[in-house]
Parts: sequence; structure tokens; C-alpha cells
Amino acid sequence: MTRAEFLKSVDEILELPPGTLQGPEKLEDFPLWDSTAMISFMALADSNNQTKLAPRAMGACETVEDLLRLAKVEQ
Repeated sequence: MTRAEFLKSVDEILELPPGTLQGPEKLEDFPLWDSTAMISFMALADSNNQTKLAPRAMGACETVEDLLRLAKVEQ
């Protein structure tokens, strides 16, 4: 999955219009970034990148870019 496809999937998780996220956005600015969104993101990373994410590591992420690095999404 490309970076753009991954970002589009995160847009869907956060119920944002496609193309909203670019990377530097702060997660705290999204009201729908909650435990349900975190689980959806973990499933996305696992199914598309075969990357298992620890909830504690995700909790340390502050930006969308941090999530992408954690999920090992290619630039």
C-alpha cells in the first residue's frame, strides 16, 4: 500500500474527506481519534503492511506522520 493509499484509509477511519491528511497533522486535533480509531489503524497496518502495533507505541504518537512511521509506511 502506498503512502497516499494509507493516508486515504486513515481519512476514512477519521471520517474525513479523501485527501485531507498529509502527515504533519496533530492527532489531538481530530475528535474521532479515539480507541476505536486506534484499533482500526492497528488493523489497517496489520492487514496492509503485516505490521503488529503495540497500543502503548501508538499512544506515544502525536502526529499522523508518527503513525505512518510506526506502521512502516513507505515514503
